[in-house]
Amino acid sequence: MSTIEPCFLTAAQAAAEIAAGRLTSEALVRSCLARIEARDPAVKAWLHVDPDLAIRQARELDKRPSMGPLHGLPFGVKDIMDTADMPTTYNSPAWQRHRPTRDAACVSIVRHAGAIILGKTDTVEFAFNSRKAASRNPYNLAHTPGGSSSGSGAAVGDYQVPFAFGTQTAGSHIRPASFNGIYAIKPSWGTVSREGVHMISPILDTVGWYGRSVDDLILGARAFQLPGIADLATRDPGGLRIGYCETPYWAKAETGARKAMAAAAERLRRAGAIVEEIVLPAHFADLAEAHTMIMFGEGRVALYDEYLRDSHGMHPELRLTVENGRGVTPRRLVEAYDLSDACRREFDAIASGFDAVLAPAATGEAPKGLHTVGDWIFNGLWTLLHTPCVAIPTVLGDLGLPVGIQLVGPRLSDTGLLAVAHALQPVLDDFADMRASVLSAA
Repeated sequence: MSTIEPCFLTAAQAAAEIAAGRLTSEALVRSCLARIEARDPAVKAWLHVDPDLAIRQARELDKRPSMGPLHGLPFGVKDIMDTADMPTTYNSPAWQRHRPTRDAACVSIVRHAGAIILGKTDTVEFAFNSRKAASRNPYNLAHTPGGSSSGSGAAVGDYQVPFAFGTQTAGSHIRPASFNGIYAIKPSWGTVSREGVHMISPILDTVGWYGRSVDDLILGARAFQLPGIADLATRDPGGLRIGYCETPYWAKAETGARKAMAAAAERLRRAGAIVEEIVLPAHFADLAEAHTMIMFGEGRVALYDEYLRDSHGMHPELRLTVENGRGVTPRRLVEAYDLSDACRREFDAIASGFDAVLAPAATGEAPKGLHTVGDWIFNGLWTLLHTPCVAIPTVLGDLGLPVGIQLVGPRLSDTGLLAVAHALQPVLDDFADMRASVLSAA
């Protein structure tokens, strides 16, 4: 086995070491637990960890033949997902004693693929615009790790676990990937079951996962049997057609996002890719408002039972949503649905002329303070359009914090997008060793 501490291996590297007999699952789990013990008092990524259970499961898996692509790998679960052997609190004061009796479907699937559930990661309450996670950015504890998948992003970014689940209703999955210098896939809407995951919006909510390489994301895609994953083919950067898309919201891009997009375009061209600018039709600018109407309109329905149980104890932002303080009307909601339906077809047609579309993953570096999780403006349109998105770390900003980009494709092009991302990872992410050295010294 390599002399590197196992917790610093990517999931794919660890899987290869386990398969070759050079690493045991128990050694990997113990390394992650030691990293958590050393770092999590500051990073605060986890709401619940059961070391004894994880070690027992790892020992059992070390006795068995491979169960699947995730065999022996530790996995963090966002605490809006049910787990049969751990609490599920949604980071809500009202649910601190909640103990589900079965796993969410996504949790069950990774277990069947051989993963070990290491624990539950912190989240914004109900993953929706309310009580923030206690989690901190591992690169600078004074800054947010993003959200709502706050703990998952921080845990993977800080080498505490190689894999973790996130979810996205607006920008809750891809944005934390950018802030924490990690990889993520937000699959096409509807390709991963949301059974057992606390819902806010049936039209928007999407389950994804974090890793520290595209190979990690592909392991997850194999576990979930994303369409076409068995036929994933390698690509070469030379000759790939990449659409450069600043989106209609470019005015909100800060220095870090502008630096990341410029660096990505330059690196792609140097690698022989063909980079062409995409200007989305003018009405795509209205998708931000459409997203807001749908998110708060459907969120109002999703949270109504919570409101009836305890309206006075409810977080003010959640209460405002249920009481329709956002001004959602039937007419505005129907218009939002109609616009998003039309734009999905239009974007699929535009994106089908490219191997991938390059877009900002966040407005810039992670903001200072834990009162915010950052702006979702560069994520919400893709969530609403149901496209697959792959986040790739790209640069360090002026504050020394990571900033990434995302690659986007037409609906249900997940496998092709992962193949392109795999080809472009060494082109776009040229500071992986720097990230590792910064955090391994922490």
